[in-house]
Amino acid sequence: MHEMALTQGIVDICLQHAAGQRISTVVIEIGTLSGVVPEAVEFCFSACSSDTLAASARLEIRKIEAQGRCLDCSGVQTVERLYDPCRQCGSYALELLSGEEMRVIEIEVDD
Repeated sequence: MHEMALTQGIVDICLQHAAGQRISTVVIEIGTLSGVVPEAVEFCFSACSSDTLAASARLEIRKIEAQGRCLDCSGVQTVERLYDPCRQCGSYALELLSGEEMRVIEIEVDD
């Protein structure tokens, strides 16, 4: 389960940036084509953050829909799976614009 290692990385990043303050909320984005299962990250978060300043933190996960631009017709569309053809012209020359990311976007600390 690679989500455990990814979640531990999230907690480590948050603790580093919190600089010794208790963390109340962590907001992350996970792209639909990232290969990361949001529910697994949510499950692992409490285990990875226990006995740390993030132990009672609320985790908010925002799912980012994959978007692609066709290099032939320039149409922009939602991408459901890698290597899907363009819905407008049928070309397989899609450039992904979003959907593979996973990032911490916000850390809220207690004063």
